[in-house]
Amino acid sequence: MDFKQLVILFCVICVARIDAIRFHLGSKQRKCLREEIHKDVLVTGDYEVQENGQRADLSVTDSKGHILYSKEDAKKGKFAFTTEEYDMFEVCFESKPAGGVVGPEREVYLELKHGVEAKSYDELAKAEKLKPLEVELRRLEDLSKSIVDDFAYMRAREEEMRDTNESTHSRVMYFSIFSMCCLLGLATWQVLYLRRYFKSKKLIE
Repeated sequence: MDFKQLVILFCVICVARIDAIRFHLGSKQRKCLREEIHKDVLVTGDYEVQENGQRADLSVTDSKGHILYSKEDAKKGKFAFTTEEYDMFEVCFESKPAGGVVGPEREVYLELKHGVEAKSYDELAKAEKLKPLEVELRRLEDLSKSIVDDFAYMRAREEEMRDTNESTHSRVMYFSIFSMCCLLGLATWQVLYLRRYFKSKKLIE
């Protein structure tokens, strides 16, 4: 496998991601999953909460506190949203005991899909009456677009980091020159002051 194939494979992994997780949720407990997602990316979620007589609330929010999805007494279902900007998104499950009775832990299953993997190409094929080859071509087209967008994002980040490095370098250089000038000025003043002091004490001529 050559370098180009490795780069393409890495981009596919970054663009099309599936995060499936199982965890235990205790009584009166809140557990969250955070994920950084790029702009204009479709995100779908599939969840299932084990029954134990308690209520579990589900909420999906961004870093600004906007609620993208909310479900009380979430047992089993799906959610979907499209990101409007690059942000940190949080999926939280909170267990609330019924009638103050503390119950046992229960298992929670959550599967998140991003990008191309989140799209349902079977439904798209039925809606547009596409052939299997056309569906595969559409999927490859979306994947290529996602890879190009990811490269553009990485290039923009690289340019931003380069500008930051250049700005920091310039500030450090100017600060160093200013520090050297201050030290030279202080050293000159000290020499002149000591010379005048010694002359006043008639220690030197």
